Amino acid sequence: MLATHAIRIVFVTAVLMMSGALSTGTSAQTNSPRVFILDAKQLALDLVKIESNAQKALLSGPFSVTTKAVTPPSGDKRDYMSQAPYFWPNPATKDGLPYIRRDGERNPEIDKINNHRVLDQMEAVVETLALAYYSTRKEEYAAKAATLLRAFFLDEQTRMNPNLQFAQAIPGVNTGRGIGLIETRGLVRIVDAIGLLSLSKSWTGSDQKRLEDWFAEFLQWMLESKNGRDEAAAKNNHGTFYDVQVVSFALFLNRRDFAKSILEEARSKRIAVQIEPDGRQPLELARTKAWSYSVGNLDGLMLLARLGENVGIDLWNYETRDGRSIRKALEFLIPFSRSESKWPYQQLGDWQPQILFPLIRRAETHYQNLHPSHPASGSRRTGKAITRLLTITRVCFC
Repeated sequence: MLATHAIRIVFVTAVLMMSGALSTGTSAQTNSPRVFILDAKQLALDLVKIESNAQKALLSGPFSVTTKAVTPPSGDKRDYMSQAPYFWPNPATKDGLPYIRRDGERNPEIDKINNHRVLDQMEAVVETLALAYYSTRKEEYAAKAATLLRAFFLDEQTRMNPNLQFAQAIPGVNTGRGIGLIETRGLVRIVDAIGLLSLSKSWTGSDQKRLEDWFAEFLQWMLESKNGRDEAAAKNNHGTFYDVQVVSFALFLNRRDFAKSILEEARSKRIAVQIEPDGRQPLELARTKAWSYSVGNLDGLMLLARLGENVGIDLWNYETRDGRSIRKALEFLIPFSRSESKWPYQQLGDWQPQILFPLIRRAETHYQNLHPSHPASGSRRTGKAITRLLTITRVCFC
């Protein structure tokens, strides 16, 4: 099985992602922003919280992949670069090469290359600023977001080249792998952030066109490069998040028919392959952090289902003849999150049942009788108003 990455669940409090409400991903019929993961009809924000975060975001950045201390094999610092997190020096050799795999054990050496961290920071800050602008129409937030986007994607000296040729490299083995594509899954948040900025005078038509060109080049690289093809063929969470990115970018580029074809194929290529009739996800359960990976891959499948709503593809209710479905995968995990059953698989680190709760809340708008007594369900959601804003579960493989 292809090597994957540890999962850390981060709750980004800002938006209600109630997928049951209609969100077409277009703005032709209404003044709704052109977003595909967020629900345009449910952007009811806690303005105090979001503005507090946005004020901090105004002091952030700029962010660029060129700030790393090392140079990629290409000689161009604008190429994204990272090192495989679960590979360590080989104790059997003098120089430690080739590195060997220790699944689930993060090698702190990877922090010497900052591109993954810089990318994550840029995504979080731009998303915060875009949400703040959409909520308040204060131009300062949009102006800052636009500045950060130009620095990361558009400015000739600091832009990231639209490829991941050197992501997730293993010292002594290779200079990059298809698995590295998991590190750009957060770019789907950038796609929606751009939609939230559409009414701003700070985000120009030229900016929009140039960023669309960047995503078009990146999508083409994903589809045609060896690394991209390897990731597309992955049967586990990597394949899921590859599809999430492809569909999001295709919708952003108005390639709706192509996005629809990927989503239709996900029925047999992802759901039918990854989920057993009883709801288990075997390829995720085989990992040393089986709970985290099972929740993380299910999150990706739910994101695909959410994206499907934009083009009339219902993955929420798709079920194979022998009963494999997104709902079945969720129902398999729920008893463990409620401590009704003891998790029988390996899970390095802390046991965190709460990472499933945002997925339960997302699913409630699609499934009746989904364990209504669960503390994350129905009227028993957490009392604080901010938690009523359905959080995005961000799977961070690092």
